[in-house]
Amino acid sequence: MSRTEFVVAAAIILFVAFCLGWFANWLVHRFTRVAANDVAELDRMSQELHEAEETRDQAITYLQQREAELTNQLGQTEAELRAAMDGLREARHEAEELRAHISRMQGASN
Repeated sequence: MSRTEFVVAAAIILFVAFCLGWFANWLVHRFTRVAANDVAELDRMSQELHEAEETRDQAITYLQQREAELTNQLGQTEAELRAAMDGLREARHEAEELRAHISRMQGASN
């Protein structure tokens, strides 16, 4: 094989390889092409996802505010309960003292 034949054979082989590569690229793009409907559907889905995330964030914020309000209300209720229990304890003690005093007075007058 002479030098000229070798160059021609190499050129033909390179050209065939180029054609095969171009054809393979065309096939890949042909089968993986995204339709306009699919792109529109993806846009719609991304918009819905964005809206859902905003709604979720608003719900989380509302729940955090509501939790803070309820925690505050619970603290106030517990404080009121402690005060009422203390008052009841004092009233029972006072009533017991009055009963004892009345018993002593009745015992002294008999």
